[in-house]
Amino acid sequence: MGQREPDANRSAGHEGSAGGFDAVCARIAEAERSAGRSGGDVMLVAVTKTFEAEAIVPVLERGHRIFGENRVQEAQGKWPELRERYGDIELHLIGPLQSNKAADAVALFDVIETVDREKIARALAREMDKQGRTPRLYVQVNTGEEPQKAGVAPGDVPAFLTLCRDELGLRIEGLMCIPPVDENPGPHFALLKKLASECGVPMLSMGMSGDFETAIAFGATSVRVGSAIFGAR
Repeated sequence: MGQREPDANRSAGHEGSAGGFDAVCARIAEAERSAGRSGGDVMLVAVTKTFEAEAIVPVLERGHRIFGENRVQEAQGKWPELRERYGDIELHLIGPLQSNKAADAVALFDVIETVDREKIARALAREMDKQGRTPRLYVQVNTGEEPQKAGVAPGDVPAFLTLCRDELGLRIEGLMCIPPVDENPGPHFALLKKLASECGVPMLSMGMSGDFETAIAFGATSVRVGSAIFGAR
């Protein structure tokens, strides 16, 4: 997927992850105020890819419970134990999903943000029916139509949502995007919001460490922030 996480020059380090978390929460609150939005309107998904438990625990101790991972296998290696120690964790898959990992993803994740093609949608529908689990789903949109990046092309979103909803019986909660790294993210966030509004999708996952304040101004309901909390990978 080419996860886009610009350097925010706010390296927290393991011991400083609690401080990084506090700083990001303050920035989110300020961005909400600046955008005329209610406090607490935006959900923070703390992105823990490549970080071990010792970096994550300080944020858990702050009471935060919503986290994002890029890879199914990596998440399997650390989150079951953390879930035993800390209740009510909500785990988001924000990285690319292969169809052969659909069963594991449905079993582990509470939210899958990267539904990006028919094969994955069908695999998830089968596994959700088989397991009796219904993780919430987002469709990833390739707003920049970059050939190397996963995601549904903007013009194909309505038809893809119809397939997911009507044929497969999937409830799509939101849309997610990762703007091109070398472009102003604002127009991409505006496009995602427009698509969501036209298609009746309530949630918008957009904005990362380098641009989450912009995303909040454009209506993000959740932001995915890693390096600004945990430091450089």
